[in-house]
Amino acid sequence: MTTNAMYEKELTFQADRRRAGVELIKTISDLWYEKSIEMVLFRNQLIDRTVSDIINLHEYAGEFVGKPISVFDTVEIAKAVLSLDLPPSKLDLGKLTYEFHMEDDKYSNAKAFVIDKLKSAKSSADITPKDVVLYGFGRIGRLLAREMMSKMGKGNQLRLRAVVTRDQNDAVSIEKRASLLRYDSIHGDFQGSVVADTENNALIINGTTVHLITAQKPEDIDYTAYGIDDALVIDNTGAFTTQEALARHLVSKGVSKVLLTAPGKGVPNIVHGVNQNEYNPDEIDIFSAASCTTNAITPILKAVEDTLGVVKGHLETIHAYTNDQNLVDNMHKKYRRGRAAGLNMVITETGAGSAVAKALPSLTGKLTSNAIRVPVPNGSLVVLNLEVGKKTSIDEVNKIMKKYALEGELVEQIKYSLNNELVSSDIIGTSAPAIYDSNATIVSADGKNVVLYVWYDNEYGYSHQVIRLAKYISKVRRFTYY
Repeated sequence: MTTNAMYEKELTFQADRRRAGVELIKTISDLWYEKSIEMVLFRNQLIDRTVSDIINLHEYAGEFVGKPISVFDTVEIAKAVLSLDLPPSKLDLGKLTYEFHMEDDKYSNAKAFVIDKLKSAKSSADITPKDVVLYGFGRIGRLLAREMMSKMGKGNQLRLRAVVTRDQNDAVSIEKRASLLRYDSIHGDFQGSVVADTENNALIINGTTVHLITAQKPEDIDYTAYGIDDALVIDNTGAFTTQEALARHLVSKGVSKVLLTAPGKGVPNIVHGVNQNEYNPDEIDIFSAASCTTNAITPILKAVEDTLGVVKGHLETIHAYTNDQNLVDNMHKKYRRGRAAGLNMVITETGAGSAVAKALPSLTGKLTSNAIRVPVPNGSLVVLNLEVGKKTSIDEVNKIMKKYALEGELVEQIKYSLNNELVSSDIIGTSAPAIYDSNATIVSADGKNVVLYVWYDNEYGYSHQVIRLAKYISKVRRFTYY
């Protein structure tokens, strides 16, 4: 074949592949908006993606599992799912496609395979949607609002009904809140519509009304006056962190559950994927989603503890600066945090080492921790230096992490990175709370000490963990296949 003929053949293949990408996008949309079935590709979101995004995600998927994952095959599996009568679900199209290739000799076609793999979905219980109130509208609150509204679909799970702020909502402040939701210097523009309804004290997000409520005290609010009942309040303020303070939300009319987006005292601190099943939402009303750092390290530590055993270790967090630091040198109640955040690396404390033990009691007393705030606005890294119970190697450690990222209870929590050029800006927008840097792993010559590098988007990845826990608390978790 001549060079020109080869080139023409490549052009034809690329055109066919992009057409298949267009067909996959349509099928994914039909599944989501018609049947409330969300499809992901090895935990990567597929809704509202471009054709180029779809092609690139397939390239990553093939590299991840070590076998080609073709868009021609995924569209066939997706269409087979569309043809079935399934309840609201979240399905990993990459895993289904990979398994179909591994077992294709057992099935006559893709539909027969999908019917067999998803047969247990028919027994899923009906889901009652849950009203949600965001108490506070800062960095995490706005990301939660973005994610809930962009993934609302038919509203079968979490329904964002109101946002509570302390400051009075006049016309100017409502427009400012709308603008902060529309535009974000780190995460980009919101892919939806936000209208400031100043007359009714509300934001109209993607055509749905979200009330703006002003209150100085949680117990003063009557949510039922806004048509909100049996609601989950997600407290993003950081002002209420004890069981007693958070219980004030339950005094409000229309509230049944509370979720804190920070470490809490006297309440269950939960890392979703690790220890949520130890707490029954029917018996407990107040929960904590712990911290972003705790959510990043706990899944990785669980994988190590379950396979190699952790004797002891130290974790060092290299963390993006946060709003509690000063923009310029000024007084601060904590040492060093008063120095200009955009100009300095700042050593400070973190409770993540002890916080892990709340989710993994076997690690109690085994970890020390510290933190360094650095001049980046988002994107953080934890260095885990561990002494393990069994001798190991780099290949074995990476194999363990890849297995946990591919199957089991932590597939939503651990993303396995193959990128040799990975830097902090690359991980922004990653929904997994822990991004395992496989190319940075170090193991000592005697095989007893390992150093692991775990990246995390301390805003976006954590927000997804909060939403996962919110769904568990509200009992609106759909059938999943990972």
